[in-house]
Amino acid sequence: MSDYRVKGATGEWEVVVGLEVHAQITATASKLFSGAATAFGAEPNTQVSLIDAAMPGMLPVPNRECIRQAVRTGMALEAKINAWSRFDRKNYFYADLPQGYQISQLYHPLVGEGEVEVLVDEKDEGSAKRIGVERIHVEQDAGKLMHDQHASMSYVDLNRAGVALMEIVSRPDMRSPAEAGAYLRKLRTILRYVGSCDGNMEEGSMRADVNVSVRKPGGELGTRTETKNVNSVRFVMAVIEHEAKRQIEVLEEGGEVVQETRLYDPDKGVTRTLRSKEDAHDYRYFPDPDLLPLELDEAFLEECRASLPELPDAKRKRYEALGIPPYNASVLTADVDIARWFDALLESGAEPKAAANWTASELFGALNRLELTIDRSPVSAAQAGELLNLIADGTLSGTLAKQVFEIMLESGKGAAEIVEERGLKQTSDTGEIDARIDEVLAANADKVAEYKSGKQALFGFFVGQVMKAMAGKANPKVVNERLRAKLEG
Repeated sequence: MSDYRVKGATGEWEVVVGLEVHAQITATASKLFSGAATAFGAEPNTQVSLIDAAMPGMLPVPNRECIRQAVRTGMALEAKINAWSRFDRKNYFYADLPQGYQISQLYHPLVGEGEVEVLVDEKDEGSAKRIGVERIHVEQDAGKLMHDQHASMSYVDLNRAGVALMEIVSRPDMRSPAEAGAYLRKLRTILRYVGSCDGNMEEGSMRADVNVSVRKPGGELGTRTETKNVNSVRFVMAVIEHEAKRQIEVLEEGGEVVQETRLYDPDKGVTRTLRSKEDAHDYRYFPDPDLLPLELDEAFLEECRASLPELPDAKRKRYEALGIPPYNASVLTADVDIARWFDALLESGAEPKAAANWTASELFGALNRLELTIDRSPVSAAQAGELLNLIADGTLSGTLAKQVFEIMLESGKGAAEIVEERGLKQTSDTGEIDARIDEVLAANADKVAEYKSGKQALFGFFVGQVMKAMAGKANPKVVNERLRAKLEG
């Protein structure tokens, strides 16, 4: 149970949050009921079929791949898959909806109840919470109005009209902005693992309607508002925070919260009224007469189930079983591209714990510095594996490995090739190491005397001087052993 509370003039209040996430099915390049393209950024009205434009006599035909991807998504959320489902018409007038209705699913959705387990705090295994999913239904998107193209008119772009959406409706189980943020991030991760949606919130292929109400802790549910089309995790959390405070002020001043649809203004950090909230009966839902019910056979369901990849929670547990610390395992599985890269690194023979530490520190540090995502990394997983194996077999010290990695980033060459070209191999030659130790001790006779009189902390100074004399190429273990023997001999 969350201990998040908002302080008001009359005491503490609890926030109740539910999310309706609209995820565009990006695994197919065509729309839900037509073959029109769905590429982001196309010129307005260049991806519109006669069906999308609602020309008379045009009949919708369900896209099998869209249905398959929605079923796979439901399975990944451990949700009930309804072998029988039906499309309904949601009737309303808007300029970007040429049909005058949206084809959706109200009464018999494709996917029923499931749940998502989240870590509210990634560093705390005890912060796990299960958030219920009420349903996933498939529906077509509407077009888009463009208000900034003309001084006195709005233009209509129907490229998005008919695009396939999964609406993933949560239960009102979240009690803080942090819980909602964790849920949305986890949901996005699962969708990207499954491959049904690319999760790109900036491009609008994933967006959330945020339902917020407040109540005295443990009391009756309050009246909720719905803030539409929020397109980032950070904004979802900001909406919850702002809307909770706004509703508490209204209630504490003796007013009533109005059930309405609101919009979020990210520049001002506030929500504002869009329209009064409609109920289902306002849309006059009825079964779509142009579409037969969807009936899924066992063979189709089995193929969907068999096609699912290893999902983030299972992958995290596998990594932990390999000795990778829980936090590192969580970071490495939070994004599908990182997880795939790291799996390829493990396949190269790298020791799991060392590989995880190196990836989280050296690789992520370099990518952040270069402002690159892992799919654009100049160093491949196979090349990283070669570098780590050279560290493991003693060819490279940690210091030399950092030098080699920097050269790999700049040149794209493999670690072994760089070591050979530049003579960066670590040496364990005791004769050469002994000679350098003798030189360092002779040049620092005063410090040798201090060490022998009890100033043990100087040992690190001697190690550093020897490593410097050998340009970082000496095996640190051998240096430590030979130096100690000479100082204490």
